[in-house]
Amino acid sequence: MEHRVLRRLAAATLSLGLAPGVQALDATIEGVDDELAENVRLYLDELEADQYSPERLKSEVLRRSSEALRVFGYYSPSIRTRFDDPEAPEEVTLVIDPGEPVRIERLAFELAGGAADDEPFQDAIDAYPQEEGDVLLHAPFDALRSRLSGLALERGYFDWRFTERRMEIRPWANSARLSLALDSGPRYRFGPVRFQGQHIETERLQALVPFHEGKPYLASDIATFNQRLGQTEWFGSVSVRPLLDAGIGQLALPPVPIGFLNALDVEGLPEAPPPEPRLSAEALAAAESLQAPPVPEVPIEVNVTPADRHQFEVGIGFATDVGPRMRFSWDQPWVNRYGHSLEHDLYLSGPAQEFSGVYDMPLDDPRRDSYRLQYGLRNEDNEDTETLEASVEFGRRWQFDNAWEQIVYLRATYEDFTQADLDNQVLLLYPGVRWTRTRSRNPTFPRWGDRQQISVQYSSEAWGSDAEFLRLNADSQWIRSLGDDYRFVGRVGAGSIVTDDFENIPPSLRFFTGGDTSVRGYGYETLSPENSDGELVGGEQRLVGSVEAQRRITGPWWLASFVDAGDAFTDWWPEQLNTSAGLGVRWISPVGPIRFDVAHPFDSDDAYRIHFAIGPEF
Repeated sequence: MEHRVLRRLAAATLSLGLAPGVQALDATIEGVDDELAENVRLYLDELEADQYSPERLKSEVLRRSSEALRVFGYYSPSIRTRFDDPEAPEEVTLVIDPGEPVRIERLAFELAGGAADDEPFQDAIDAYPQEEGDVLLHAPFDALRSRLSGLALERGYFDWRFTERRMEIRPWANSARLSLALDSGPRYRFGPVRFQGQHIETERLQALVPFHEGKPYLASDIATFNQRLGQTEWFGSVSVRPLLDAGIGQLALPPVPIGFLNALDVEGLPEAPPPEPRLSAEALAAAESLQAPPVPEVPIEVNVTPADRHQFEVGIGFATDVGPRMRFSWDQPWVNRYGHSLEHDLYLSGPAQEFSGVYDMPLDDPRRDSYRLQYGLRNEDNEDTETLEASVEFGRRWQFDNAWEQIVYLRATYEDFTQADLDNQVLLLYPGVRWTRTRSRNPTFPRWGDRQQISVQYSSEAWGSDAEFLRLNADSQWIRSLGDDYRFVGRVGAGSIVTDDFENIPPSLRFFTGGDTSVRGYGYETLSPENSDGELVGGEQRLVGSVEAQRRITGPWWLASFVDAGDAFTDWWPEQLNTSAGLGVRWISPVGPIRFDVAHPFDSDDAYRIHFAIGPEF
């Protein structure tokens, strides 16, 4: 018995494996073209002929074709069908005479309730693309209906309903009457915001609310609120939702138990009538409050969970400027109930090693306003520069609506350095201000974006600094695209130090150029003024610029050509800028673009220099 069952299962499996694939019916349309023919094809798409008898198949083809034509206002078509094989059809030819179209005889759109005076609703009706006398199209009517219902939910009309929604078609008269009436009811307003699960002070979170209690409801405000909470990085999950059923309670009283002392002997007595319903005083007061307020409110419930308190990240890379490099970061997105955060960063490469950190203390608007305490310890040994730097900086940060960020700070730096033949130790105390803005679309490989940075620093011996100087620095970089296959990258940078005491200016404040992100074709920070022995001493001025054009070769592969120019120098304006040109290849990998360049320097004995880096331009 068991063997017979196995043989039957094997045979069934084999027959299924050898069964021919289901073939969809191909359709050829004659008599109509463009969107009419295409819509008929769409309605017949995936119609499986072998699922129907010949008569049923013909009926189904006629039914679907008629429905496809009605969408465009043709309700009385003449359709002839011709199958390639009446018994086992695979193709059908339809000869269609659409007939006279149905035209709009009357349009009647009405608004009632709060929406009658709400401009977006009237704008939606005014934008209706058809007028009386036009050939009827179903899509605009369906779109208007969806738009009005969507607006009602987006703008807080939660009691909305269509009092009339009619598309009356009269095929015998080739006419149609369209009616749509929306009664929105009152517009809800924002009620109180209730937080659950928060580990940050409620006052801090209230500062992120983009609306006030009593403001007309708007769904976009809920989305903005959700986004702001996420931007703080304080939470692992965020949920913001309106409570439309808030305040509805139960009025029924629970049954009152009767103790044996209060029990009555009712044997032989007729059954008592059922007691009247009872309400407590609290229930009566609640019943009085059930009357809808003149302006209904909707409370907002916010549910959050804390983000991981310790987050670690390790990155490994390579660039021809610095060789192998590694970065280890330890972030604490919140360290207390006030939302303070702490970041630690360790960077290791051949010429430089750095350990730094930032302690951030949010103020009234946690996203845009904060105090920052930064610290850093840096060691560098590159070319003719050896330096050990320790610094601490305290500043105030503002984020503006135009995406610019401003930081005003006071910085203290101690630097023990050797630059060429000069050994020195300096202690600098100087204020500064820095403005930055970065915008990009798709940060992994931006097709559009720009980055600006401007900084001003001033040091004076009047408050104990070992050097007096005014330092200005500015950089601008932009990315633009032409179509899908052309991309352009440009950058320009300039800097200047005004001082009479250049020997006390440490290497971290002097200017050097050359390298992957400066002037390709030259070594990393090898362009600067030199002393009598040919050793680099750093410059008081800096000027660099670059233009790069990229063309997609295929898929993620791009070809680049570029021209770079720049130098660090002593006197402004330089007599000559070091220039280079070259070609490169870009591969857009899953972890970001990988850049490989070959650059020829025009002001050096080297024939070419190879540059390799991983990551976007900014």
